[in-house]
Amino acid sequence: MTTPSTSRLNAPTGPARGLGGRPLDIILALAVTGVLVAIISAGVGGDTESDAVTYLWAAGLGAVMLVRRRYPVLVLAVSVLGLFAYYSFGYPAIGVAVPVAAALFSAAEAGRLRWAVGAALLVVGASVFFRLAEGEAASLVIGYELAGHVLLMAAAIALGDGLRSRRRLVADARRIIALTAEDERRRTAESARIEREAIARDLHDALGHRTTVISLHADVAREALDRGDRAAADAALGIITDSSQAVLSELRRTVRLLRAPDEAHAPAESLSAVLESLPTLLVPGTELSTAVQLDAPLPGPVDAAAARIVQESAVNVVRHSRASRVEVTARVVEGVLELSVVDNGDAGAKASAVSQTAPTGTPASHGSGIVGMRERAEALGGHLTAGAENGGFAVRAVLPLARDEETR
Repeated sequence: MTTPSTSRLNAPTGPARGLGGRPLDIILALAVTGVLVAIISAGVGGDTESDAVTYLWAAGLGAVMLVRRRYPVLVLAVSVLGLFAYYSFGYPAIGVAVPVAAALFSAAEAGRLRWAVGAALLVVGASVFFRLAEGEAASLVIGYELAGHVLLMAAAIALGDGLRSRRRLVADARRIIALTAEDERRRTAESARIEREAIARDLHDALGHRTTVISLHADVAREALDRGDRAAADAALGIITDSSQAVLSELRRTVRLLRAPDEAHAPAESLSAVLESLPTLLVPGTELSTAVQLDAPLPGPVDAAAARIVQESAVNVVRHSRASRVEVTARVVEGVLELSVVDNGDAGAKASAVSQTAPTGTPASHGSGIVGMRERAEALGGHLTAGAENGGFAVRAVLPLARDEETR
């Protein structure tokens, strides 16, 4: 499973990451210079006429815009101090908002909102103080011009902060999309792992059942040939042939699934199919009784689990019991499938045999087959019991047809 790299998810999201940042900086630098040159050329007010120094100053104030993304606070400080220096020489009036508007915008865009607000207050406060100190009318300075300067500065700061917020939202959205895609990949990998486990378990069960039948009937055929009973030997060999073909079919089905992982899991054997083939799983001569009461087809997972439980129970009868009668019942009662496989074999011998195959950490009376059946039942929200009963052995399972949300 791959994980998104830290550099990709935690990459800088500031203005420097924007597409076309350098051309925009050049355009802003030219705009600042052009506006200041135009205002200076008007020659309004001031004690000193404009000269080459004033135009160089305008060009310098525009040039610092080229580094505004990397040094936003420094550009703001240079713009404010340059404005104060300009007025200290008595050059023509150029206002206070226009020369620093671009710097205020850049600082806010870079996330230096406090610096931008502080610089704006400093410039406005100094301008009002010195102009009133020089004797200009308060109605002009405060009542007429102040609102325009404040609004222009506030607009520049708001625009920069809004652009920064938008970029941050876009970056967060991209990060969420990347994390969502990674989570989806993880879920897909987990689903594939679960699917592979299901295929492996089904293949293990199917091959185990069929190879047991092949081994059993091979012994039957050998004994029949020793007795000279050709008919019994032919019948046993026919069952061996059918079981071998079933094994090959199961292997081909599994290989197709593995070669085409995008295809849905092929349906497992159904309960009805297992019941039909059940006589071939048992020792010849074993009396088989089936009682099935189903009003409607079983849900796929329940049908598959019931089929495997009956199949495994039959194989356990063959392996560990000398039963002469096997009874299989299946009925649906109040949304629950009640399934049982009961035989009249030697329960003590059977319990001893299955305990010898019990894996470490499981109860002594439960073999791996019983553990597997119990896991299938519990996976569906049901339960399974297995043990001696009336001198024989019984496997009983309860499988809900529809699981509650709490058990999922």
